[in-house]
Amino acid sequence: MPMKGRFPIRRTLQYLSQGNVVFKDSVKVMTVNYNTHGELGEGARKFVFFNIPQIQYKNPWVQIMMFKNMTPSPFLRFYLDSGEQVLVDVETKSNKEIMEHIRKILGKNEETLREEEEEKKQLSHPANFGPRKYCLRECICEVEGQALPGSTI
Repeated sequence: MPMKGRFPIRRTLQYLSQGNVVFKDSVKVMTVNYNTHGELGEGARKFVFFNIPQIQYKNPWVQIMMFKNMTPSPFLRFYLDSGEQVLVDVETKSNKEIMEHIRKILGKNEETLREEEEEKKQLSHPANFGPRKYCLRECICEVEGQALPGSTI
């Protein structure tokens, strides 16, 4: 992708993977209501411009909708799978404060992320054989150069 446009660094894989907000599984929809003018919504505008791409990259299962110039004060609303709504006021907050607040209330903690990473590593290890839903390969014969067990050469 050419490095053209406003802040093309936002579209690089390195920048997108630096996001530290991974939502809990209960978060299904996130809406961002902000205004394009005014001092009170400056943090919300920067949040949308710099941090929403990172959140989308880290949380592909979460639907994110943005509403511009439809509210007097900026806020975020999260819809959970239980039907609950979480409302976050972001007026006069910087984009970093918004990210930290979201991570604290709706993000997975470090221990959970570490456990999920370990589980993912164990499942994707190439030496594991078994059913497709648990392992990459069902049989050793799927590896190039390996003979089918029980056959004679």
